[in-house]
Amino acid sequence: MYGPKRSEEIIGEVVKENGNRSEIVIATKAAHKFVGSEVVIDNSPAFLKQSVEESLKRLQTDYIDLFYIHFPDQDTPKDEAVGALKQLKDEGKIRAIGVSNFSFEQLKEANKDGYVDVFQGEYNLLSRGAEKELFPYVAANSISFIPYFPLASGLLTGKYNKNTDLSEKMRKRPQFREGVYEENLKKIEKVRKIADEKGTEVAHVVLAWYLTREAIDVIIPGAKRAEQVLQNLKTLEVNLTNEEIQEIDQIFS
Repeated sequence: MYGPKRSEEIIGEVVKENGNRSEIVIATKAAHKFVGSEVVIDNSPAFLKQSVEESLKRLQTDYIDLFYIHFPDQDTPKDEAVGALKQLKDEGKIRAIGVSNFSFEQLKEANKDGYVDVFQGEYNLLSRGAEKELFPYVAANSISFIPYFPLASGLLTGKYNKNTDLSEKMRKRPQFREGVYEENLKKIEKVRKIADEKGTEVAHVVLAWYLTREAIDVIIPGAKRAEQVLQNLKTLEVNLTNEEIQEIDQIFS
């Protein structure tokens, strides 16, 4: 849906130009179907299979490393939707099956046959609801949890302060609301002390903390520019002690 469709074409062009497909992990999604001027959510096996074929063409590849059902629809049994992707996985067209934005009950239905490899959902230090049911379930079922909004719309990067001019749109987000925002800034300043001691950025410490969670194997912080991607990779240089891991946990508990 991004572009729409153009994002996949760009990736396909770049990968083909560089000739390094085997070194690249490509993840893409489907669920949004354009019907005239409207967009409807469709998890039907026919639509998912068609979407994979179209993505393969746009990406100029013969396999997709990870294919997600982007959003759940209201009608399709989730195990049937995932079953369609399992057929494509058996054919070698996709290598891993993911679901995104599913409720806990929808995830369990989707994974009835044990075919789900990845779950993508909201999780960050300011929004830890996934720890209650989702984390134990995915860990027990060998499903990787990939959090979106890991930096809470940039708040957890440490770039905001009490004098930052927030837009009206931003002030409507839970973590930026009056009173809550100020308390969040205090918590982030405590993380900044850890970051300063390590000579790194707040964002790198936050992302490194996520990688200490048993359920999380991969994180996907947003990036608009190439230098931001390279900056995010510095997370891998951060080694948190057990004491620091526990301290961050307690700060945001």
